[in-house]
Amino acid sequence: MTPIVFWFDVVSPYAWLAFERLPQALEGHSHVVEYRPVLFAGLLRAWGQKGPAEIEPKRAWTYRHVQWLAHEQGTVLELPQPHPFNPLPLLRLALAACEPDVMPNRRIVEAVFRHAWCRAGADPTEPAALAELAERLPVVRRPDSADVKDELRSLTDAAVRQGVFGVPTLVAQGRAFWGQDALPMLGACIGGAPWFDGPQWDAAARQPLGVVRTG
Repeated sequence: MTPIVFWFDVVSPYAWLAFERLPQALEGHSHVVEYRPVLFAGLLRAWGQKGPAEIEPKRAWTYRHVQWLAHEQGTVLELPQPHPFNPLPLLRLALAACEPDVMPNRRIVEAVFRHAWCRAGADPTEPAALAELAERLPVVRRPDSADVKDELRSLTDAAVRQGVFGVPTLVAQGRAFWGQDALPMLGACIGGAPWFDGPQWDAAARQPLGVVRTG
């Protein structure tokens, strides 16, 4: 059975699409998935990147693209308002529904994703809606407690150390696969596709650096 780590932030529509598609993408492969919440903004800060919503033309494209992808794969995706929203309450709530150092299961992760992406035009951080979500989860810790906050920070730091730069990122057999569109590649890898036994994976990462942008 192949262990897979699914790094996610509920603020990402691509993470939601990948989460929904994952069972189909890995059908027929023996696997177990561990879901690890991470603060996407922390990854951006660590790697000196801008998020898609911070570049106006890319923001418009992103929303069009994810709605098309949702249509194609048959996944409900309703754009929350506003977006991007602050995902911290949801990420902390997912962790608070578990004992310390235990990652949220698929049911918990699905609940927080649906709270963000399956309520048309709703604000995911609206207090009454958050309280209603908390009542449906097996919360065992206070989401605003120091240990929950520290755990999310530690997970984000760990993701950076492992080279995670975006969400969703899925890690299996020592390889990281970024993005919803990498699911077929992940499935091929854990399914034993011969390509992964050859030199291509490592050789691609050794591509010589070309022109470096300055300023």
